[in-house]
Amino acid sequence: MPASGLKNAQSKRTHGWMGIKRGHNAHPVEWIAEKFIALVSLSAILMIFLIFVFIGRESLPIFLGQMNSSPQQEVIPPEKMDSLKPEVLRTYLGLTPDEFANMDRETKIALMEVKVEGALEGADHPDAKINTTQWRYLLFPYKWEGYEKPEYIWQPVGLIHKYNIIPLLIGSLKISLIAIVLAVPVSIGAAIYVSQLATPRMKEILKPIIEMLAGIPSVVLGFFALLVMASVLQSIFGYETRLNSFLAGTALSLAVIPIIFSIAEDALTSVPRAYSQAALALGASKWQAASQIVLPAAVPGVFAAIVLGFGRALGETMIVLMTSAASVVSWSIFDSARPITASIAAELLEAVVGGHHYRMLFMLGTLLFIFTFLLNLIGDVVMNRLKSRLEGKK
Repeated sequence: MPASGLKNAQSKRTHGWMGIKRGHNAHPVEWIAEKFIALVSLSAILMIFLIFVFIGRESLPIFLGQMNSSPQQEVIPPEKMDSLKPEVLRTYLGLTPDEFANMDRETKIALMEVKVEGALEGADHPDAKINTTQWRYLLFPYKWEGYEKPEYIWQPVGLIHKYNIIPLLIGSLKISLIAIVLAVPVSIGAAIYVSQLATPRMKEILKPIIEMLAGIPSVVLGFFALLVMASVLQSIFGYETRLNSFLAGTALSLAVIPIIFSIAEDALTSVPRAYSQAALALGASKWQAASQIVLPAAVPGVFAAIVLGFGRALGETMIVLMTSAASVVSWSIFDSARPITASIAAELLEAVVGGHHYRMLFMLGTLLFIFTFLLNLIGDVVMNRLKSRLEGKK
């Protein structure tokens, strides 16, 4: 090529490279879409953070021991309200600065009168001086008046409010474990069949049907469990308590199955087909290839499905609200139970804003938030270790 032609070609390549436009100058629509997606993602993270901050702020007085549920405590007559400093009065009434600022004088006087009446009502009760929001009463049993031995009791009504959270924790764990025990074999078995054993035609039919369960509203599942499943299971097993942990866990498993199935099926399908084809070429059956080759290779994804299913079971509200009854400390699956979510949903509307019952419910929500976060964190760590071990990494 002549020197002039080579020079022109190099010049075109140089100008062509320098002429490439990047960023919003080249594709403004794509750039705007990219920034919008990033903004939506950051907004979702910010909303979750703000929700946690709000719940934590409302429950902070319980964690710091700043609440007092004792009916018999020092009271201030309403006539002395004008002689008190605003901050002292606000603390005495248990109000936030915004609530105190927006409250009129008549309402403040009414709150002070309620405190005086409560102190007079509980003057003769042996447990009237106990502050039941202290951690010793929240976590450990106590021999209350009228009981023969120390008991774990959640009873936020009456003169003495009992806020022991152990019955609620046991109820949440018991019902969630029952749901997982029932859901995991069914969902994992269905995932193995659909991804490895079923014909393409059968897979197209079964997969949408199972995943369709996730679209059924929780209130519908709870209503079905309350009216149909409760009577059927009671007639089969013959237990006395109609609404119990077994019923709640069985109904809850219907909501957990599609979640575990979808994630496990995706994990099993993502295993390279060469694995199963090599096993079949060596004489293994389809079931042997699926259970001994594909399933072990997909263990991280299957484990993640189980962890997410357990988190879904812990956070469910409507199903357990409609199928659970009283909070009882018992590990029997046929006894009644009350999980944390059901207690919050049933009692929050009855709690006085800013009161000790109100703060306790938000404290339960904070504990549930923390426990779910730690569960997902532990599940992620275990999943990564399983994945590294299967990939041969140390």
